[in-house]
Amino acid sequence: MSPTADSLAFHQHDHRACIDSALATARAVCEQRAARLTPLREQVLRLVWQSHKPLGAYALLEQLAADTPPGQRRRLGPPTIYRALEFLSEYGLVHRINSLNAFIGCQHPQDPHHSYFLICRRCESTVELASDALASAVHTAAAEARFQAEGASIEITGLCPSCKS
Repeated sequence: MSPTADSLAFHQHDHRACIDSALATARAVCEQRAARLTPLREQVLRLVWQSHKPLGAYALLEQLAADTPPGQRRRLGPPTIYRALEFLSEYGLVHRINSLNAFIGCQHPQDPHHSYFLICRRCESTVELASDALASAVHTAAAEARFQAEGASIEITGLCPSCKS
C-alpha cells in the first residue's frame, strides 16, 4: 500500500465526506469482527476525525462535554475515554501518535498495514503514510541486526505544503 495524494490530509478535500466515510468504514469493520461500536465509541471516533490533528484524551473529554446538550450531560472521566480509545485502537480505527500522546483516525482500518506519520510542526496536521518501501526498510534493518521487529512507530515532523508556503 502506498500513499496517494487523494488520501492525504494535507490536500483539500470534502472533510464532511471524509468523516462520513470513516464512520461507515468503522461500522463495517466492527460488524465484520462482531465488535460493538457503542454510541460513545462512535462519538469519540467522530471527534478524532473532526480534523486531521491528533487529539489527546483530555481534549476529547472537553469536546464531548461541549457537544452534549446541558440537560443530557453526564459526568465522563478519563478512564471512560481511554477505554473508548483502547477499543478503537484495538480494532485499528485509530492510531496513537506516541510523541504527542494523542490519537488520529486510521485511513485504512480494513487493511492490515504498517503506518507511519507525517506531522506538521506548525499546524499539527497529521497524515498517515502507509509505505511498503518504508516497511521493507524497517524489516530489513531489524533483520540485519538479528532483531525480530513486532511493530514500529515512525513519526516524521516537518512542514506541510500549506505551512511551507
